Amino acid sequence: MGRNSVAKPTILVTGGAGYIGSHAVLALQKAGYDVLVLDNLVYGHRDLVDRVLRVELIVGDTNDRALLDQLFATRPIAAVMHFAAYAYVGESVTDPGKYYRNNVVGTLTLLEAMVAAGVKYFVFSSTCATYGVPKWIPLTEDHPQEPINPYGASKLMVERVLADFDRAHDLKSVCFRYFNAAGADPTGLLGEDHNPETHLIPLVLDTALGRQEAISILGTDYSTPDGTCIRDYIHVTDLAQAHILGLEYLLQGGESQQLNLGNGQGFSVKEVIDSARHVTGLEIKAVERDRRLGDPPVLVGSSDRARQLLGWQPQYPNLPEIIAHAWQWHQKRHKLP
Repeated sequence: MGRNSVAKPTILVTGGAGYIGSHAVLALQKAGYDVLVLDNLVYGHRDLVDRVLRVELIVGDTNDRALLDQLFATRPIAAVMHFAAYAYVGESVTDPGKYYRNNVVGTLTLLEAMVAAGVKYFVFSSTCATYGVPKWIPLTEDHPQEPINPYGASKLMVERVLADFDRAHDLKSVCFRYFNAAGADPTGLLGEDHNPETHLIPLVLDTALGRQEAISILGTDYSTPDGTCIRDYIHVTDLAQAHILGLEYLLQGGESQQLNLGNGQGFSVKEVIDSARHVTGLEIKAVERDRRLGDPPVLVGSSDRARQLLGWQPQYPNLPEIIAHAWQWHQKRHKLP
């Protein structure tokens, strides 16, 4: 930001030490915003905030109302980007209370603290899992929301809370319903590092690096061209840029919105593996296994509304480029050649 630039407001990013949150922090910095990160570090990475992003990190939880009140009272926070959530679908089925307490009650506590402090703008990390089993493809924002797991249900509950807070408190929000976030910062600063890892692309790259023996293909008898599931992979940098546009839309007086964020095209499991083989130049062993319960054959979303309303345009829609950026990060993160 130049010396004569008008200072932009401070943005609180919850979950800013995580995968998508950290990329959003980087995008906010590039756009000239001051950033404050709140993260409980259950899944986040302190080293990325301290050494790469170099922003202030408050280690704490969104369920801690006293901490939130202190932050809003002592910092000039103009808006909140909320990424702090548990996001393992399987775990949400076996331990739903954990998900409702963190994803719903934690968000409610945060929203109540915002209302008390007069902070009116909220960008929310929602999910295509609120739709449940697709009735049509591509999924549009008017598709019925019938989640089939507690994770999706927890995000839908927050969307409903936000609608009610808009009516009651004039708190404006943009809810982004993500499809499959993938890739890494193109310059190699940031990337995906989950423990446990459940996402396809990093698991494929783990196999390429010899960190696991083989990648499992869960079902080859779906009604798709090659028999494997098709998913919509959106580059995490494109995802982060949409959050900047959503924030600025709200700051300029926009009404609350719910918007899909996806690539708009789908890639099958076999296509991802083949593309990773091409990008890495390595053999990647794949093992065919039975289907996983509840996986729809195709999940692809329409992001037309985000494009039209925000002027958002993905810069990295191609699968080989998404994988190449992830591969660059993966090698660096795991200190392998």
